Amino acid sequence: MPGNPQLQDLLDQYRDGRITLAAAAEAIEGLRLDRIGDFACIDTGRGVRCGMPEVVLAEGKDPDHLAEIVLRLAGSEGRCIVTRVNAGQADRIREKAGRDGIATEYREKGHVLLAGNGPAPKRTGGIVGIITAGTSDIGVAEEARAIAGEMGCEVLTAYDVGAAGIHRLFPALKPLLAAHVFVVCAGREGTLPAVVAGLVDKPVIGVPVSVGYGYMGEGRAALASMLQSCSVIAVVNIDAGFTGGAFAARIANMGAGGKP
Repeated sequence: MPGNPQLQDLLDQYRDGRITLAAAAEAIEGLRLDRIGDFACIDTGRGVRCGMPEVVLAEGKDPDHLAEIVLRLAGSEGRCIVTRVNAGQADRIREKAGRDGIATEYREKGHVLLAGNGPAPKRTGGIVGIITAGTSDIGVAEEARAIAGEMGCEVLTAYDVGAAGIHRLFPALKPLLAAHVFVVCAGREGTLPAVVAGLVDKPVIGVPVSVGYGYMGEGRAALASMLQSCSVIAVVNIDAGFTGGAFAARIANMGAGGKP
């Protein structure tokens, strides 16, 4: 929590007499829970405790239950991030959010929905570069992009610059060199993260993508290749754009002197 602006704001409020000691202690504890019926128990203290808001996985959730969770979080925390949202779920959330005066933005490419009635995230100065090997990898990259942006980072992108046409990478990489960290998404044989890591002096996070078929398809070959990289990279799970984006944002924000 050191350097967390939300925590600093709470301490400032207590110092100035705007909140009581009991209220400050409850908020700082960061263990506040909010139960919704018999289907959800949401963590409303994550923003204070971890420096990033609760993120809701939409996959497998009933649209009405999902909408209730999202609106409760957006109402109490100001912002809510929802990942792996399908069009039907997004429509239901937007319908209910409109009645409650909560703004929503559905980023269909990355299947991410942002909901909130508070201000946009403050810019931290962190910069994340996101690169894809192919056009088919863009959906996962866009999930990473949305998360990093919600964590206050500027995001620079270069898409479809994979190893099959390696000459595409060099001019695309140059505008991204200001980034504190790179997220590189690749399917099939998953070569690109290792190549990028051999060209830059910043951390590289490899995200295997479930593109490819036949033997070791669906991202398995890409994952195995990244784990065996001779360049120094970190690797997240297959299609884990959220994880890659969130981890990259933490690194970038620390590099910029902002929150983790």
